[in-house]
Amino acid sequence: MSDEIEFDAESTATTWAAFGDLMSVLLGAFVLILASVIGIQLLLHNRLDEEVKQRQAQTAKLKTLEQALAAPMAAGRITVIDGRIGISGSVLFALNSDQLQPEGRELLQSIAGPLREYLHAREEILMVSGFTDNQPVRVANARFADNLELSAARALTVTRTLIADGVPSASVFAAAFGAEQPVSPNDDEAGRAKNRRVEIAPIPRPHTDGKADAR
Repeated sequence: MSDEIEFDAESTATTWAAFGDLMSVLLGAFVLILASVIGIQLLLHNRLDEEVKQRQAQTAKLKTLEQALAAPMAAGRITVIDGRIGISGSVLFALNSDQLQPEGRELLQSIAGPLREYLHAREEILMVSGFTDNQPVRVANARFADNLELSAARALTVTRTLIADGVPSASVFAAAFGAEQPVSPNDDEAGRAKNRRVEIAPIPRPHTDGKADAR
């Protein structure tokens, strides 16, 4: 009888020991899971904070740009949408031409100063982009092979004019898109007129490592 009691005691002790080990493992797993959840929450919180800060900075940048260009915007001479300054091609150039019209020259002169002041306190540069409608360049105008070349010439004209009016040459460059990226269907003259445009957009200034290019 005593042997049975002793056996039962040993069995019970073994069971409790195994149960204790199991609980320890479960508790350790729970602690690890809890730590992982807390870590993920902190990471998501930090990412959310960073995204909020970036959006606030972007909003402040756009507000500053709009304030700098308030006068020409109020006069309806330019638009500012998501930081892109839009200028109708008909204001700047005659059809199929890259030569500034007097009104276009005056407009660029009026925005060069505000743009220069805007860039002064920021690590940004201006991308001047030329766009056209989808109509072929007139045969009579042999200066340009196609719309891409015409849009490039117009972007260069605006870029050089801004530089002449005081925007640092290292802070502005030209880009050409031709008939790509229309903002309106090219089905009628009204739509094509909207697509003939120049856009000026601030973008982050590229940083170099300071090493000279190997030639």
